[in-house]
Amino acid sequence: MPGADLPPLPDLVVEPIVRGALLEDLGRTGDITSNAVIPAGTPISAVIATRQPGVVAGTAAAAMAFRLIDPAIRVTIERGDGTPVEPGDVVMRVAGPARAVLAAERVALNLLCRLSGIATATAGLVAIAAANGHARIVCTRKTTPGLRALEKHAVRAGGGANHRFGLDDAVLIKDNHIAVAGGVTAALMRARANVGHLVKIEIEVDTLDQLDEALAAGADVVLLDNMGPATLREAVARVGGRAVTEASGRVNRDTVGPIAAAGVDLISVGWITHSAPILDLGLDFDAESEPSLT
Repeated sequence: MPGADLPPLPDLVVEPIVRGALLEDLGRTGDITSNAVIPAGTPISAVIATRQPGVVAGTAAAAMAFRLIDPAIRVTIERGDGTPVEPGDVVMRVAGPARAVLAAERVALNLLCRLSGIATATAGLVAIAAANGHARIVCTRKTTPGLRALEKHAVRAGGGANHRFGLDDAVLIKDNHIAVAGGVTAALMRARANVGHLVKIEIEVDTLDQLDEALAAGADVVLLDNMGPATLREAVARVGGRAVTEASGRVNRDTVGPIAAAGVDLISVGWITHSAPILDLGLDFDAESEPSLT
């Protein structure tokens, strides 16, 4: 399984995100449709099931959406984060007051579909990379504002790994930093002089000449940006294990195999968090306990 042993995120991280989404959806007076149509106290039993094959992520966030609306709602997770699923597989079972379940439904599904889509996209790239080399698929900071912790968790659920979480994780010197600092060597020297001894320093290079300069200046990680497979192979040979190699730029299902085959250590991909399609899941009444509204 891609990331089935993945530990859950702490509730302290998940709860504010889910609470904010619920507040956005409930507005000033709550679910006026359910409150008008469904008698108070009507029970409901439902399942959330998949309609496409993929990998699940976001179950904790979805479950929390129901619990925050009404602690009386009972949620059972049948397939946890990192679990491969096929159409019709039940991911969660939900039972409780109908009004509350339906008030939480959209937020729960929005998060579950979005995060499962990211996990599914990641798992696809991880499988291709593994078939062509040893490279790990890593995500970037190109995440939905406010959802970074959940989206990066979803990448791990899909078998990928995380790049830095924010600007304070590590030094990543990119082309604009190099231009302002006055060159590769100058940028690396300033970084080394101004960060702690435990902080890793990565630098983006666009050419093999820049790579040679970065290696001579002692970069810990080199980001090989927009290089073709042949150039990547030459870059990996020049590095010779002296630094971690990361490839980036226009990575997709068609290009990831040749990039991995070039021998890089990491392949960073933005679209798995900013453009991955959702995994289609839906909430349906349990056929054995369809509620009566009379």
